Amino acid sequence: MPGRSTVLVVDDNETKRYLLVSWLTRAGFRVLEAQNGAEALARVDIDPIDLVVLDVRLPDLSGFEVCERIKNAHPVMPVIHVSAHAVDVVDRAQGLTRGADAYLAEPIEPDELVATVNAVLRYYQARQRAEFLAERLLALADTTVAVHTASTFTRLIQEAAAGAARIFKSPAAVVVETSDGDCLAGVVTGPDADVAIVPWVVDDSGVPIGATVRVTDPAGWALLDWPVDDTVTVAAARLREDRPPLYVVVPTSTQTHRTPVLVQLAQAVAAAVEAQRSFDEEHRIAVTLQRSLLPRRIPEINGLDLAVRYEPASARTEVGGDFYELVMLDGHLLLAIGDVAGHSLHAATVMAELRHAVRAYAVEGHQPGAILHRVNELMRTLLPAELATICVVLMEPATGRVRLASAGHLPPALSLDGKVEYVQHPAPLLGVRAERPQDLEFVLPPGATLVFYTDGLIERRDATIDDGLAALAAAAAQVDDDLDRFCERLLVELAPAEIQDDVAVVALRRR
Repeated sequence: MPGRSTVLVVDDNETKRYLLVSWLTRAGFRVLEAQNGAEALARVDIDPIDLVVLDVRLPDLSGFEVCERIKNAHPVMPVIHVSAHAVDVVDRAQGLTRGADAYLAEPIEPDELVATVNAVLRYYQARQRAEFLAERLLALADTTVAVHTASTFTRLIQEAAAGAARIFKSPAAVVVETSDGDCLAGVVTGPDADVAIVPWVVDDSGVPIGATVRVTDPAGWALLDWPVDDTVTVAAARLREDRPPLYVVVPTSTQTHRTPVLVQLAQAVAAAVEAQRSFDEEHRIAVTLQRSLLPRRIPEINGLDLAVRYEPASARTEVGGDFYELVMLDGHLLLAIGDVAGHSLHAATVMAELRHAVRAYAVEGHQPGAILHRVNELMRTLLPAELATICVVLMEPATGRVRLASAGHLPPALSLDGKVEYVQHPAPLLGVRAERPQDLEFVLPPGATLVFYTDGLIERRDATIDDGLAALAAAAAQVDDDLDRFCERLLVELAPAEIQDDVAVVALRRR
């Protein structure tokens, strides 16, 4: 528009070019000149030109061809044809068909030229604004998905900062307080740069609920080197009174009227942060509950070695209902291991009920099969929507005599003299009305080791259960002298780096 837009006038006739330049200059445009097609093509590749006024007849190239080349190289650069010779309908149609946005035949009135230039520029500037906003909204959508699927707070901050840099094509910073109370900032120098995570403290006093935007001195946000002679625009989003706000900081020169995209970005990141905080809190409660309900110590028993490893699922995964029990009752070792279906705080509470039920029925003197029968009746009565697997063992330490009952649990591995076999005892899950087999009885030989485990140790999304059992058999063929080290090695060799499901391992060796 006048005072801001640059127009290139292309005409080999010096007098006509002078008139066109004069009219446009008086109208407030910045005007550049070219005498032929080659010069015009060179200038549009170098100078910041908003519109081209192009004569149809040039000494070196046809104006129609010059227009086509400009449009191929710069699709959003408008072109207006002017001509004193090619003025019939065929010429006008050819000019418009080959890319021109308007066609003026001489004699041309100054007001007509200026009005046409303004009209064409208005259309293109509106189109550019729409495309500019659409590009930002697309990047905003991608960033929203990325922050909501981030696995950790650190990853969330990185995705938010990288997204802000891509959306605004500028440096950016995102400041968030984690569930642990640490205030961290993700800072990035540009769209293609790596995000750095640094500690940063912000005074949150006076920040209201909702989204607010302010323009401020970059010295107060010296997280990185902001553009010279520019301020920063800070969007703060706070969803709850008892939660700290988060901040998205970008150069003010990147912002449009009312900063709609910046506000939406801050709100989207705030929603993702709130979800992450809520999940972290529930996960922390569930893990604390699990650990508080598991045995506090392993009994010391003459003639037996015992070791346990329990690893809760990673922070990105809901906690599960894995549990184990090791306790001496009337000269017998009660060993139980189980897994409640599902992953949630609710699964952990169900796990607690089952573990206490198993202990209670064992204290009454029931054998493993009777214990599982009673636990199953309890589940079907009080927890009818729940399912669980469990393996219960009663063992005489002195003789090695074992009595075992299972309810759909994975078979324990028996390792002896470098060979591993699985102790099979197929039976329906807890929570299912079905006939159950008799208890399995056998004697554990001296030097033999039984390995009990939950499915998190061997199950993989990219492998079958048979593959997992084979891997466990290979790893358990040699049992370390130190049983604790043996259990640790099983986790290192078999469990993934990021545990998706709780893992419980109990090893029992008869000396």
